[in-house]
Amino acid sequence: MPVPDHDADERIVWQGDYITAKTRGRWEYVGRPRNIRAAVILAVDAQDHVLLVEQYRVPLGKYCIELPAGLVGDEAEFDGEDPLAAAGRELEEETGYRAAVLEDLGCFWSSPGMVSESFTLVRARELTRVGDGGGIGDENIIVHRVPLSDIRSFIDGKRADGCGIDVRMLLLLGQKILAGE
Repeated sequence: MPVPDHDADERIVWQGDYITAKTRGRWEYVGRPRNIRAAVILAVDAQDHVLLVEQYRVPLGKYCIELPAGLVGDEAEFDGEDPLAAAGRELEEETGYRAAVLEDLGCFWSSPGMVSESFTLVRARELTRVGDGGGIGDENIIVHRVPLSDIRSFIDGKRADGCGIDVRMLLLLGQKILAGE
């Protein structure tokens, strides 16, 4: 079956430090320069609480509830960094927790019709609190430790408060939605 535009030349329209706008045939999309990827962390502690972060996202114009995450290889000092190493670093910076075990759950794409960026989903286990979290610099991240049994009401409450909800929250809501809860 022919695929329109699959063999058209890719053209960079604009490139910043972290985003590249491209076209291929009639498609317009964005990606990351310099092979920057992301690591997204699913961190559930021994008491079945999940670690979530809340931070202001300029493109949304509001705070957003998300899994902890960060870029892999975005700065010169982290060039060539392994996604698991990045995940461990980002988990500690954002949440104040350190994982004894980090497991690569595979590569995923967030919105493949618009964004070429991929992320590695990492499961973090055997968590120990080692700091306050909150991110670095001016990230101002709010850490939430939420019982998995209350995830639906937590997300509903944050949505009612005006927060955006990252699509990855479907990982946590999925079984509840399928069960009709």
